[in-house]
Amino acid sequence: MKNTKLIMLALAFSLLIFGFIFAGIIVSRHVKSVTGSQRSAEGSGETVKAEAKEVAKANLPRVGLENRTVSKESARSLKIEKQARKGCLSGIELLSGFGLAHLDGKGAYHVIPFYVDLDFDLKPLLSKIGIHPVGLLQFVEEPFLAGVSNPKGNLEVGNNFLIKIGLLPETSRIQPYFKGGAGFLYMSQHTLEQGTQFNFNEYAGFGIHFFLNKSLAFTMEYRYRHLSNAGIKQPNHGINSNFGILGLSYLF
Repeated sequence: MKNTKLIMLALAFSLLIFGFIFAGIIVSRHVKSVTGSQRSAEGSGETVKAEAKEVAKANLPRVGLENRTVSKESARSLKIEKQARKGCLSGIELLSGFGLAHLDGKGAYHVIPFYVDLDFDLKPLLSKIGIHPVGLLQFVEEPFLAGVSNPKGNLEVGNNFLIKIGLLPETSRIQPYFKGGAGFLYMSQHTLEQGTQFNFNEYAGFGIHFFLNKSLAFTMEYRYRHLSNAGIKQPNHGINSNFGILGLSYLF
């Protein structure tokens, strides 16, 4: 009976992953097609503006400071346009590692998680209200499946909603970041700390991307996780875990 439950949870998790990936790809392609149509419609207008600028440049002297101002504004406009072209779904990360906690009466709790991170760029949205962050800023949808090796074989399955904030410009080959958020999970392990097997979890951590090229990065991350059931049922003492994470990140 227990094996059947584990198989059903694994199948549900697989469907959840494929559903999120499919939805993300569809949304991303739709946004890219819309922005592409807008660019083609604006093409003729941009050509006219470019010709007008050439005429003005030929007839009117320019001051060096004005040239620098125009250059900065052009670079900023190009940057915003590039961000808009990226669409919503900007990357996928495959992450795994090891987590350690302690359970009352059962000792060490060892978790081996597998995360699929769907990274959604927030900068195009913020640019519409006049905010232009320089560094990485993403909303992360994170379905996950985790095997438990100690105190005995068990399983965790759930989903997290996270915010990732980069500390350096996106052009940097090394990108340190902070990540935090919350989610929910079902754990097959019965514990003395929790009166329910369905619980909520909060994450806080930091990591670093090492870019191998412009699209692929090696990722290292540390996470602290607090698990509780929000007072749904007693006891609700909470379980705290520390995670070390490694993986690969692919950017579109």
